[in-house]
Amino acid sequence: MRLDKYLKVTRLIKRRTVANDACDAGRVSINGKPAKAGTEVKVGDKITIGFGNKDVSVEVLGVQETVHKEDVSNLYRYI
Repeated sequence: MRLDKYLKVTRLIKRRTVANDACDAGRVSINGKPAKAGTEVKVGDKITIGFGNKDVSVEVLGVQETVHKEDVSNLYRYI
């Protein structure tokens, strides 16, 4: 799954266009390397997102195209 779509599906970032902009600005990295919006996300990857003055790091536990709001926490784990 594309990184921008994963961020939207997991609700780490609300809209896909905002996720796309964050990737273009270099605020998102996968496994310590800057990532583009089209980068494929796999189980086990570590995603770091820069939100202003704080960073959020998560580990990918699952990848699904669609998921209910209640089940989102099964897709990632905060580090």
